[in-house]
Amino acid sequence: MLSGEDTSAALAALEWQFEMGVDEAISETPVNRYEQPTSLPKMGASSNIRPVDGPKPLPVEDSAPEVARMMAAKCGDLAALRNAMAVFDLCALKKGARNLVFADGNPAARVMVIGEAPGRDEDRQGLPFVGRAGQLLDKMFAAIGLSRTAEDPDSALYITNVMPWRPPQNRDPSPAEIAMMMPFMQRHIALADPEVIVLMGNTACNAVLGKKGITRLRGRWTEAFGRPVLPMFHPAALLRDGLKKRDAWADLLALKAKLEG
Repeated sequence: MLSGEDTSAALAALEWQFEMGVDEAISETPVNRYEQPTSLPKMGASSNIRPVDGPKPLPVEDSAPEVARMMAAKCGDLAALRNAMAVFDLCALKKGARNLVFADGNPAARVMVIGEAPGRDEDRQGLPFVGRAGQLLDKMFAAIGLSRTAEDPDSALYITNVMPWRPPQNRDPSPAEIAMMMPFMQRHIALADPEVIVLMGNTACNAVLGKKGITRLRGRWTEAFGRPVLPMFHPAALLRDGLKKRDAWADLLALKAKLEG
């Protein structure tokens, strides 16, 4: 376990290497990994070889959020942010996903919708909310005059997810996975600069608000990143339980009133 001072030093060295453009470790001379050594060093009391007590690398779960933070901070626009996320290799979900699911809709929209994670259809198309739940989401917001295809920011939606890659079997993202991607989400919000944020489902609420229990949270305005936030049931939950649609309609009317007021 590294001390706080050692950790800071390691991260500072990592940040310097990143800024210098270092993306792989190589030697100045080629090394034949298949060549057998002519002799093996003898370890014993008289040997001059001693174990080296150097800094150990941080576990991926610990170092990934800091690497993500450094990468996200350097992004001056949404295109750069998308590219940074595409080359971020510390999240294991990327290896099993077909596509990066970044966002859809109008980035200038007053309303930013944040969902949980891509499903099968989203993973195939590389867009958020395009399956059955996405079709319902479009109908829900169309009922109050908002659309992801609208050019006018006043009637537009900008849609993204907490996680850009699909978890296996649509499982919930782990706390470590959420933590390593949150710097990108924070930068995404800052660059899009929405007036209002809508959180769809427990995962989004847990990531942004640090709270779970969507039945208790939904419909109650709160604040995050200096913006009004409205938690709502995920459209997938409405497909499973139609009785929740009444609450969802009340939340949509609250959102409409907020935008008009």
